[in-house]
Amino acid sequence: MSGGIRLLIADDEHLIRGALVALLNLEPDIEVVASADNGLTAVEQAIATVPDVCLLDLEMPHADGLEAAARILAEVPTRVVIVTRHARPGVLRRALASKVSGFVPKSTPAEDLAHVIRDVAAGRRYIDPEIAATALTAERCPLTDRELDALRYSRSTTSVQQIAERLHLAQGTVRNYLSSAMTKLDASSRHEAAEKAWQQGWI
Repeated sequence: MSGGIRLLIADDEHLIRGALVALLNLEPDIEVVASADNGLTAVEQAIATVPDVCLLDLEMPHADGLEAAARILAEVPTRVVIVTRHARPGVLRRALASKVSGFVPKSTPAEDLAHVIRDVAAGRRYIDPEIAATALTAERCPLTDRELDALRYSRSTTSVQQIAERLHLAQGTVRNYLSSAMTKLDASSRHEAAEKAWQQGWI
């Protein structure tokens, strides 16, 4: 297809991915050249096919949409649109920092999504107005970088010892960071604190 927009779609939900591929392929100027069900495969496919635009779900296994976007943009001359079900405020800030061109909710109809893809392919940026408004009114993060690091590892690691090893810190130091973060976030456990920080998009 000459002159069309070459698109990669990555979403771990099979039905949604299949529907997007089918619907967007119906657009006369869009061709889906690759699809993936996780972030790492999306990166591999993007490098292999060099699409004009990558449509990435935010929450995917192996590498989330923002991780995948950062890796793809470092390797491939393309543009990225992030699709998300939960528009957490901090995530938009991270997306913009990683040079993502579009940010839309999963509820966006395929026809509207096609317009966003065209805009982004033409070099423009599109941020869903509701997501932008939420981000503007979001509370600032009260946690230090080290507290955020400790909470980030708390989401995937069970023991304080493992977190300490990853951060190259003493276990007592890690416990202090976690305790401080729990106090600031009014959480009864480090896992609850990590969940609250994640919901805000801080980690």
